[in-house]
Amino acid sequence: MNQDQRPFASYGARHFRWQCSDDGRVATITLDRPEKKNPLTFDSYAELRDLFRALVHASDVRTVVLIGAGGNFCSGGDVFEIIEPLTRLPAPELLRFTRMTGDLVKAMKRAPQPIVAAVDGVCAGAGAMIALAADLRLGTPQAKTAFLFTRVGLAGADMGACGLLPRVIGQGRAAELLYNGRSMSADEGLAWGWFNALHAREDLPARAEAQARALADGPWFAHTMTKTMLNQEWAMGIDEMIESEAQAQALCMLTQDFRRAFDAFAARRTPKFEGN
Repeated sequence: MNQDQRPFASYGARHFRWQCSDDGRVATITLDRPEKKNPLTFDSYAELRDLFRALVHASDVRTVVLIGAGGNFCSGGDVFEIIEPLTRLPAPELLRFTRMTGDLVKAMKRAPQPIVAAVDGVCAGAGAMIALAADLRLGTPQAKTAFLFTRVGLAGADMGACGLLPRVIGQGRAAELLYNGRSMSADEGLAWGWFNALHAREDLPARAEAQARALADGPWFAHTMTKTMLNQEWAMGIDEMIESEAQAQALCMLTQDFRRAFDAFAARRTPKFEGN
């Protein structure tokens, strides 16, 4: 184990629930303020940012499920604990806050673990941005996603929305949602590529867990490389893309998982990946 690595199974969350599978590979973050549809506070923003930054050093966690309690995902920033205080802050402190919220998205993108967002009910504002920052999104027919920033007099450009959302659902559809703040239905989200799949509300947690488990038990190093390339190649030309992927794939060919996969194929059995 790298000396910088450490287990996170026993991490003690303060502003949300944290739970790991028995082997520590699959972690679940539950936003747990169901009485208010799981809004974020200054403290939960900061803890989520710090946790995803720290997961770079996790020796156990290989995938993360992000879900909300009580039939909703996340209603965004808490109106009275975030929005109202922001109306009284000077510009330097406002910029400090907006940079901090953006840092959460960057931390999620830079974390090596694939993140599966399980979206039910309300998914709005900053909650929609957290879902957008995930690598995969599973939803329910009751899911309603809205980028509400213009509804409170703000730009649709928040936490990377104008750059990231068009990459997922297309420029025109993103512009519509970011300009008017309307809700995207679950069916629209599925048709537009926002959701990878829709599941019945009662099945969503298990489906998200199963998706995360499949990734966690797969070729871990290769998955981290895939996530890195997915996030980096938007800023590359075709030559840089091809060269970066050539280097990434050559590194993966040096892993024991690559050899394990060949040996399993030759023996006509399912490979067991170890992440090295």
